[in-house]
Amino acid sequence: MLSSLTIYTVLPARDLDRARAFYRDKLGLEPTMEKPGMLAYSGPSGYLFQLYETDAAGTSQNTQMGLSTAHLDDDMAELRGRGVEFEEYDFVGLKTDNGITFVGTERSAWFKDTEGNTICISQTVDEPALAAR
Repeated sequence: MLSSLTIYTVLPARDLDRARAFYRDKLGLEPTMEKPGMLAYSGPSGYLFQLYETDAAGTSQNTQMGLSTAHLDDDMAELRGRGVEFEEYDFVGLKTDNGITFVGTERSAWFKDTEGNTICISQTVDEPALAAR
């Protein structure tokens, strides 16, 4: 049953106007649907996520949304150019270098939106690139 359902992410936002500005100005996204206290984003690649207004925003300490890319370095450069700051981590099992780490067969980086949500952007790496590590 679940395999036929559409999956989407729901992120909390303390200030929906501030969040809208971040997703527009930093990520280049515009809402495709708006309701009181909620913005929804979708696109041709099939992504779907919502932001909803709540005072509980910013309390989660884990990754809340993942983005897949074929060009991590280029996308990070563009995001940095728009003012996005990538997180640096150094703990058991995860150490970043210039914001990037290898996790399994992926190169990954994390940033936070204005509401404290942690977002991961990852690129799947092919076998020759893994061997060159």
